[in-house]
Amino acid sequence: MGEQKRKETSKGDFIFGKKNYKFMIIGLVCIALGFILMSGGGSDDPNVFNPEIFNWRRIRLAPTLVLIGFGIQVYAILLNPNKGS
Repeated sequence: MGEQKRKETSKGDFIFGKKNYKFMIIGLVCIALGFILMSGGGSDDPNVFNPEIFNWRRIRLAPTLVLIGFGIQVYAILLNPNKGS
């Protein structure tokens, strides 16, 4: 009898709130954008060196976006949805 009541009361509860999921989606978009910016820069001919692989976008911007995205993910997980307004 007690087990059935417990299942009914906890049926609609989620671990994260709406605010948490918004931040998680923003973090995933940042991570995906970072990996997209990191791609490319190769050469079609393996005997020809392409210096575009050391572009500022691939060396600085893309890894920074990925790290920011991971930071947003950690914040989204630790955010308390019931606190405040």
